[in-house]
Amino acid sequence: MIILIGGEKGGTGKTTLATNLAAMRALAGRDVLLIDTDPQGSANYWAQSRDDEQVTPRVACVQKFGKGLPAEVKDLEHRYQDIIIDAGGRDSVELRSAMVVTRKVYIPIQPSQFDIWTLNQMDELVETAKGFNPDLQARVIISRSSTNPSVHESDDTSKLLADFPNLDLANVSIRDRIAYRKAAKDGLSVIELKPKDAKAVEEMEALYQEVFGNE
Repeated sequence: MIILIGGEKGGTGKTTLATNLAAMRALAGRDVLLIDTDPQGSANYWAQSRDDEQVTPRVACVQKFGKGLPAEVKDLEHRYQDIIIDAGGRDSVELRSAMVVTRKVYIPIQPSQFDIWTLNQMDELVETAKGFNPDLQARVIISRSSTNPSVHESDDTSKLLADFPNLDLANVSIRDRIAYRKAAKDGLSVIELKPKDAKAVEEMEALYQEVFGNE
C-alpha cells in the first residue's frame, strides 16, 4: 500500500506520523520504504539515527524529488510491500505528484484557524488528483492538539470540515506529547520508546489501525 502524509502547512507533525507508521509497519513484519520528499530531510535524518543506534527492524528510507516521483514510486512499489511518503509542508511538485499514485493521503493540521484556511487549497488539490487517481482517499487528522482535557479546540475544528467535499476527518487525533520528540531523537517510534507513554502508544495504534486496518 502507498500512503502519503502531506499538506500545505508546516509544523503539523507530518514527519512524526510518517516515521511512526513506518516503524510500526516494519515491526508488523512488512517490508516498508519511507520516502522523504521534503528538502529539510527530517524523515531521512530519523532513519539515519535509527541505523546509527542499530535499531531493528531497519526502516529503509530514500529521498526523492521532482516531477518523476510518480514513476519512481510505481517502480519501487514492486520492491516493497508498503511505501510511506513524507511530503513537506507546502504546495509542491512532490505533494501533487504523490497524490496521483497513493491510495490514501493523510493531511495533518493543528486545531487553529490558520491551518483550517489551508484546507481549501488541499481540497482543490485532492479534487484535481482524483481526475488521475479516482480511488484516492483524503483524510484530515487533527495533530499536535492540546493535552489539556478542558480544551475542546479539536471538536471545533472538526465541525468546519463539512465545507470541504473531498476531505474526510480521521477518527483519531494526535496530541502534542513529549514522547514523540523523545522517540524521534533516537530513530524510534513511540511503540519502541522506554519507558512507554501509554497515551501516545494508544494514539499511534489507533492511527495505525485506521490507516492499515487488517492489511
